[in-house]
Amino acid sequence: MTAASPGASMFIDLEREAWRSLRASTPLTLMAEDLDGLRGLGEQLDLEEVADVYLPLSRLLNLQVAAAQRLWMEQQAFLGGSTRKVPFIIAIAGSVAVGKSTTARILQALLARWPDHPRVELVTTDGFLFPNKVLTERGLMKRKGFPESYDRRALVRFLAELKSGRAEVTAPVYSHLVYDVVPEEAKVIRQPDILILEGLNVLQAGAGAAQRMPATFLSDFFDFSIYVDATEQDIRRWYVDRFLRLQQTAFRDERSYFRRFSDLTHEQAVAMAENVWSEINGPNLAQNIAPTRTRARLILLKGPDHKVKRVRLRKM
Repeated sequence: MTAASPGASMFIDLEREAWRSLRASTPLTLMAEDLDGLRGLGEQLDLEEVADVYLPLSRLLNLQVAAAQRLWMEQQAFLGGSTRKVPFIIAIAGSVAVGKSTTARILQALLARWPDHPRVELVTTDGFLFPNKVLTERGLMKRKGFPESYDRRALVRFLAELKSGRAEVTAPVYSHLVYDVVPEEAKVIRQPDILILEGLNVLQAGAGAAQRMPATFLSDFFDFSIYVDATEQDIRRWYVDRFLRLQQTAFRDERSYFRRFSDLTHEQAVAMAENVWSEINGPNLAQNIAPTRTRARLILLKGPDHKVKRVRLRKM
């Protein structure tokens, strides 16, 4: 086996200016008021960011979907029209507080405005977490978000059913307010053109029980994958800032799982957020999430201001 030459890379690196030029003539179909429902807490998302970063990405994804649709038509001709078209699945991975949910929502809004694939669904892997009752029984509440805290079989089954062409597939629903899966509630997915799956560990490929590699990886079902990246120092700061904003807003709701944190002083809240990062989110990022970044087809690298400064695209 020949070692890779020094400096060799699987990726094409594009600075923001070069990436922005790849938008070509793609029209901006969002308005400033549309961003209010798309941006995450504390993120400075504006139309310039959408135009510079997400429009070129939506153009690239549109080309990928069109190519997949042409290939499906060729296969139809080869097989005599015996298969059903299945959704194009885009996976979005990254740390807590890095902005992957915002990326997912923006892409859903932009891709749904392309005429070739108007039906775009978004599902998060949070719904596939084991319920808190199960996590408590297994001693995993402090490892919530780690790979072992998810019902992997259910998630694989969900993706397999989508890719089998089933007319209707359901996904469990998660509430961030109560910090748990909502019992007997499900999101119904009916043969979308595109499905975006967003989650911490969607690119993770570690060993399962008894250190056996899973027979099926989640990535077996993905047509394209994106990793939202930043330095751990920046992500940690964003997480603490978000915790402080939530403490003054959502945590004050009587139904909130985190209601007990709403009365903390500023100093106590900072200490609590730093502790959660050090004990849970930081280790999960280092051990499970960050090592998967090079498995993505495209990496969005953010700077300290939450703006994407560089894009890495895997070579074909």
